[in-house]
Amino acid sequence: FFLTKRYNMKFATVPLLFFALPVAESFTLNQGSPVPTSFSASPVDKTAAAMDAQIGQQVQKQGAPPPPVASAPARAASLQAKAPEVTVQGGSLKTWAFSSPSVERVMVNLKTEGRPLDADVELWAGPDNTPHKIRVYVENGATRPFNAVMETPRGPNTIAVRNIGQLEFPMGAQVEAISAAEPLGSGASAEPMSAPVVVQGGALRTFPFDPSVDSVQILLTTDGRPLNARIELLQGPNNNKQVLELYTEDGLDRPFYTILESPGSGNVIRIVNTAT
Repeated sequence: FFLTKRYNMKFATVPLLFFALPVAESFTLNQGSPVPTSFSASPVDKTAAAMDAQIGQQVQKQGAPPPPVASAPARAASLQAKAPEVTVQGGSLKTWAFSSPSVERVMVNLKTEGRPLDADVELWAGPDNTPHKIRVYVENGATRPFNAVMETPRGPNTIAVRNIGQLEFPMGAQVEAISAAEPLGSGASAEPMSAPVVVQGGALRTFPFDPSVDSVQILLTTDGRPLNARIELLQGPNNNKQVLELYTEDGLDRPFYTILESPGSGNVIRIVNTAT
């Protein structure tokens, strides 16, 4: 299970719906060691060891509860991939193939060593079929790494990450399959969602945040129609720290979920429904 530290945040979904969720720092507690069933004991302790062994056998027969497993939202809330990091040089392309149909959700993490991050992230679902596209720009990929979760139903699927920056701007990429057992933004570790905010086609909504807010979770969905949106993180007038331009062919089947790091003060999230 997870213990979390929570921050005060707003939730906001885009016919496009926008939710903003409070983000948590996650700490995993390791489960205690099982009751041993055998000991290397001295003759004096043989009786106690035998009693402990009998207790252990009884517990096994009764069926101990399975160890807790981190839910999909809990993992998404931290968005800390365990997959190895792959360096993507400027102008190059890397792909991750998931041939198993059981992989229904993938986490993507992109970062740099402090330089700008400029990338295209695409989901390929067969020849000439790209149901999900994301254009990512980040001013500083170290302080504001890109973190997102992409739905990948009905495999096989492939995640393609292209570094469209110059050769001098490499980036690190991590792509990992995660559990899709629960809907995005739900679970014991997630704060309850507020009512979704509807953003009509061509409209925009802004959401200012207090300086105590270090990061913001965003979930965008539709009623089954295509989703076209732009997400901007501003810090000051017309000062874009991070910009995401995204498209999904079905915002209900493939909603978009991301976490934006928002250090400092004066942070504003701007959601634009670019569909017309």
